[in-house]
Amino acid sequence: MDSQNPFEGEISLNRRKEENSVREVRHGSRGGDIELLGLSHKEIGDDDARLVYLNDPVKSNERYEFAGNSIRTSKYSVFSFLPRNLFRQFHRVAYIYFLIIAVLNQLPQLAVFGRGASIMPLAFVLSVTAVKDAYEDWRRHRSDRVENNRLAWVLVDDEFQQKKWKDIQVGEILKIQANETFPCDIVLLSTSEPTGVAFVQTVNLDGESNLKTRYAKQETISKIPEEEMINGLIKCERPNRNIYGFQANMEVEGKRLSLGPSNILLRGCELKNTAWAIGVAVYCGRETKAMLNSSGAPSKRSHLETRMNFETIILSLFLTLLCSIVSVCAAVWLRHRKDELDILPFYRRKDFAHGAPQNFNYYGWGLEIIFTFLMSVIVFQIMIPISLYISMELVRVGQAYFMIRDMLLYDEESNSRFQCRSLNINEDLGQIKYVFSDKTGTLTENKMEFQCASIWGVDYSGGRTISRNDPVKVDGKILQPKMEVKVDPQLLELSRSGKDTKGAKHVHDFLLALAACNTIVPLVVDDTSDSPVKLLDYQGESPDEQALAYAAAAYGFMLTERTSGHIVINIQGERQRFNVLGLHEFDSDRKRMSVILGCPDKTVKVFVKGADTSMFSVIDRSLNTNIIHATEAHLQTYSSMGLRTLVFGIRELNNSEFEQWHLAFEAASTAIIGRAALLRKVANNVENSLTILGASAIEDKLQQGVPEAIESLRTAGIKAWVLTGDKQETAISIGYSSKLLTSKMTSIIINSNSKQSSRRSLEDALVTSKKLTITSGITHNTGASDAAAVNPVALIIDGTSLVHILDSELEELLFELATKCSVVLCCRVAPLQKAGIVALVKNRTRDMTLAIGDGANDVSMIQMADVGVGISGREGQQAVMASDFAMGQFRFLVPLLLVHGHWNYQRMGYMILYNFYRNAVFVLVLFWYVIFTSFTLTTAITEWSSMLYSIIYTALPTIVVGILDKDLSRRTLLKYPQLYGAGHRQEAYNSKLFWLTMIDTLWQSVAVFSIPLFAYWASSIDGSSIGDLWTLAVVILVNLHLAMDISRWSWITHAVIWGSIIATFICVTIIDAVPIFSGYWAIFHVAKTELFWLCLLAIVLAALIPRYVVKFLYQYYSPCDIQIAREAEKFRSPRELRNTKIETNPILGSPHR
Repeated sequence: MDSQNPFEGEISLNRRKEENSVREVRHGSRGGDIELLGLSHKEIGDDDARLVYLNDPVKSNERYEFAGNSIRTSKYSVFSFLPRNLFRQFHRVAYIYFLIIAVLNQLPQLAVFGRGASIMPLAFVLSVTAVKDAYEDWRRHRSDRVENNRLAWVLVDDEFQQKKWKDIQVGEILKIQANETFPCDIVLLSTSEPTGVAFVQTVNLDGESNLKTRYAKQETISKIPEEEMINGLIKCERPNRNIYGFQANMEVEGKRLSLGPSNILLRGCELKNTAWAIGVAVYCGRETKAMLNSSGAPSKRSHLETRMNFETIILSLFLTLLCSIVSVCAAVWLRHRKDELDILPFYRRKDFAHGAPQNFNYYGWGLEIIFTFLMSVIVFQIMIPISLYISMELVRVGQAYFMIRDMLLYDEESNSRFQCRSLNINEDLGQIKYVFSDKTGTLTENKMEFQCASIWGVDYSGGRTISRNDPVKVDGKILQPKMEVKVDPQLLELSRSGKDTKGAKHVHDFLLALAACNTIVPLVVDDTSDSPVKLLDYQGESPDEQALAYAAAAYGFMLTERTSGHIVINIQGERQRFNVLGLHEFDSDRKRMSVILGCPDKTVKVFVKGADTSMFSVIDRSLNTNIIHATEAHLQTYSSMGLRTLVFGIRELNNSEFEQWHLAFEAASTAIIGRAALLRKVANNVENSLTILGASAIEDKLQQGVPEAIESLRTAGIKAWVLTGDKQETAISIGYSSKLLTSKMTSIIINSNSKQSSRRSLEDALVTSKKLTITSGITHNTGASDAAAVNPVALIIDGTSLVHILDSELEELLFELATKCSVVLCCRVAPLQKAGIVALVKNRTRDMTLAIGDGANDVSMIQMADVGVGISGREGQQAVMASDFAMGQFRFLVPLLLVHGHWNYQRMGYMILYNFYRNAVFVLVLFWYVIFTSFTLTTAITEWSSMLYSIIYTALPTIVVGILDKDLSRRTLLKYPQLYGAGHRQEAYNSKLFWLTMIDTLWQSVAVFSIPLFAYWASSIDGSSIGDLWTLAVVILVNLHLAMDISRWSWITHAVIWGSIIATFICVTIIDAVPIFSGYWAIFHVAKTELFWLCLLAIVLAALIPRYVVKFLYQYYSPCDIQIAREAEKFRSPRELRNTKIETNPILGSPHR
């Protein structure tokens, strides 16, 4: 997550430009409108405020009855389950289609099948899904019940009593003990600490394990609710989703106090390292920030499933054609034989059973045509495979199970397995063309290590370094920093020399800034050992701040205590207390943070740190010009080494300046309307005319295996784009070390400050890229090798340029240029700009996009991409909670895409085509019989066999093969990444395969129908007997068809394929043994003859031999990459295979939308 170093996270713009950039990217590429901010980032008025009376829940809820603390995450109740669940399921159009079919079959005029049998397939699918949903909702109900019945201490009649969570109300005062969870959102009043500080862990809310500090107001710290009445009024904003913002005022004893994010404790967080905390409930139940953020990531649909809908429409049209042919032919047949209808076989209009002849239900020529059409729809209904949908869900569950269990995706360091958070898009992993990656925490480890510093123009990075974390005696305890830091001996010596010289004074101020200008909380680690040395752990929300604090401690400036009002720093063994008079936290507009300290020498100093683009605009450049230039040169050097940099400045305030700032700060802090803008204005006023102190450089090392992973992705034909908030030089350096950028690439850099300059830069870059393409083409045509012919281009563009490009006509130029480049590196980009870049590609191509990141600033990008992957890193779980898949390391992307993605795509593509074939061949056999029986829609195959065909006879083999089959081994797929190109070329599922499958289906249906027909032409066999023969023949045929295409056999595969055939024989036998069903005992008559078994053999041979021959010729004369690799696996030993080179097809880009 790049914004975790907030001072390098975004581009430097003034207020107006920032607003414009956000507005543009929100609507950029006509798809980037993503809500990220709640009400807390906006200013609130009186009408938007909520009034909470302390210790008076009755009065608090008098005007508006606020939500109770009972929560409900379940979707259904006992009474609403059936209607609501059916309503949700019937969002699938196919289910509505089968419901209409079932309803039509209930009409007497259209009753082709038994009424119960016609409803069974739909009822089965609906029931399976309903049982699954009911079980999941029962688990939610159980979890809700446990949560709501937990106990908390609530002040009742001047004493704390235990009360169920669900009974807590807004306005009540609660007492939370150590290691307990907060039951609702609470404003902190007092704690067990004399300073009013409470340490909380927010891992259940945002996944961050570092402890956060929350503070009680000084005016309420000493109040004990059991002994004295606490009265007051809290005026706060309405409930919203922003977990990082809170605006309120509290009126206590005539004083008006400001409340902010540091004063509120959120539901789900835990109290740590604090004996107890007391607070008042302000948001309860569904109005808490945790519950408002409990909605999952937006639902995504598989590209393959979307494509499948087109073929489903084609099958629907084909079904309509079949029904139209039957109804038209029936009309012609009725017209030609209108005088024979009374006695003609298959259509007897007169009933002679009861004395005088009477007409059957005959509705005339016109209505008979309509009824024939509708009856045809009922008979041929399984042309649309209802079982396909549930089969796809089951296959995805199985695929997810094996992905989760894959040890190659297990991260030992974080002890985290792969997470499959979305089951809808497994197969999309096999078609990814663009990968959009964050840098910090995704490509890098996000383990910040202090490397060097530039102080007052002197670079302390050239000498040897030593690791140091020496223990220091503090208040009778011996404390040792938890982390070792490399220190420069020269700088270490200067840090010990006090402030005697000018250079030493600047070193002193710089190290003091490292130790003080942060929000770090020092904690002594409790251990059970008897060692007198205790470890000092720095807890903070930013790894950068932790690294800087440890660096300061290594140089003798050890932060040992922090409260809401002061900090204690042990400076070279001397304990010094600094009063924290004010703190201006980082915001995306200033890109700086500052702290105002009251120093022991009675002076007031402002320490500021931030990104160089932000800091140099507020440093007084008229002073110490040489120092500023030297620092800028050092920054350039550090950035080129891939280091993250921060600039530090200082300013001493005189009494009048301090008083002016203090009055403005107090007024802004207590404002309920416009507080954020007022605080920003106060900060800007005090953060100017600074004297430069120097700059720090922190290293964020690459994760293990990143260069190899990027190389594999590039070889697979996947384009990697990196979107980072870091400086351009830092990003370029990381790009080279990660092999994203290579020496063979031609780099095009665009840094523009206006729309016109952006246009010129894009046009010039396009000309350059086209020249390189033409040159490469000429080289290629002259017979040079492919390696020499390729002249890759890398585009490097900054966020300032993107402000003027996104959501304008320049987007098309950027897209044209970017698609010609092998690599795109975007620097200094804001979170919404990341989403805009993803939308730029996603909305203009058919290519699949994947975004991967680890932090909150990557959420918009992850949700915008077709596939979102979250890294379970050090920056919490925001990215994971918004993702479709989650894992521990970037390098796991290679086995995820190249192995599991390839397998999932190949399996799912084949399974869809096979389901279309399996149902179509059965329908066409019914169609040929209808044609043969004069369009009367008489069915030889029993209604129960028709219904059980897709559910029992043939369902299980395709599901098992979809989960277990592997066309290639893991080793081969990883060794030859080019094989991933099969997904780009859509080799497993495309229009050509669909139509070839339908042609093959047509031939096989003719073979199944005609061979028994001619074999039994002169016999007296009845329709039920030949219907059983057709049923068994189709089941054997489709299972053998599937067996021909299986790549990896296992005992499970054998069991389901041959078991399905045996199960069909058993079911047909049972159905024919029931006297009330038509065709009673038919199978026993026909199966005892040799001709029956010869017909089965002839059908299989006639139907499959043409397919086998075509498949053999195709694989022999025009084999694909996968087929060549399979032959190499099968016929060569593992040692030979390791030395084999497989020449693969070129991976071409997909056409634009």
